[in-house]
Amino acid sequence: MTPTRPPHGDADPRAVRLAARQGTLVGPTAGLAKGYVQVNLVILPEPQANGFLRFCQANPKPCPLLAVSEPGARGCLALGEDLDIARDVPSYGIYRNGRLEDTVDNVSDVWRDDLVTFALGCSFTFEHALALDGLPVRHIDEGRNVPMYNTAVPLTPAGGFGGRLVVSMRPYRAADAIRAIQITTRYPQAHGAPVHFGDPALIGIKDIRSPDYGDAVTVGKDEIPVFWACGVTPQQVLIDSGIEFAITHSPGHMLITDIPDSRLALL
Repeated sequence: MTPTRPPHGDADPRAVRLAARQGTLVGPTAGLAKGYVQVNLVILPEPQANGFLRFCQANPKPCPLLAVSEPGARGCLALGEDLDIARDVPSYGIYRNGRLEDTVDNVSDVWRDDLVTFALGCSFTFEHALALDGLPVRHIDEGRNVPMYNTAVPLTPAGGFGGRLVVSMRPYRAADAIRAIQITTRYPQAHGAPVHFGDPALIGIKDIRSPDYGDAVTVGKDEIPVFWACGVTPQQVLIDSGIEFAITHSPGHMLITDIPDSRLALL
């Protein structure tokens, strides 16, 4: 059977997770189960977990911490019921000795009793709020993964981890960019307000047409690239740290939770 993606819009988060678990969900999760929080995952052996926790606390913009599991647990009630962290993401990355060794759709075979899962807020969460306000989300409209870029912006070292910020980009005309800033500021647990807009070179991005992760999208002559902190940041940090073993989501392929977006929004 050819894998297909479930419908966007009103898809139930449990249905989307089940589709990932069954292997029928492929591709990025942007636009799926609108109105529900999506999360980035970092899964580490317990000896490294305390250090990574301190790193998240020191870098809340790229690593807004929503939940931490017990060692070995594949479920997390803070994120949802009937949830299997090892199977409910469309694509995972497995890291060994600071290198991305494999990309798979199920990590049950490599799961260990000492693994601790960190669920970090994701900018896909605030995209629903942008769309409700009439602001287009270019990568969704073009059926692509969000473009993500390595930058020259240093992170705060902590817990044995450090590196540089990764950002995601969405283009807007000036007036819409201002509105997007206002809207996303209300979601600090989903990366919040942008970290930069305008000239990409000022944050060390050489060519906006060549993202380091995800896909390039159209940027009109009258549009400004707007950059948000990105949950792929920890993946680059894991590589830079030479971590012996870790699991993450693949860029753009998130775990969809039962948490309503509204729970993360500041009034």
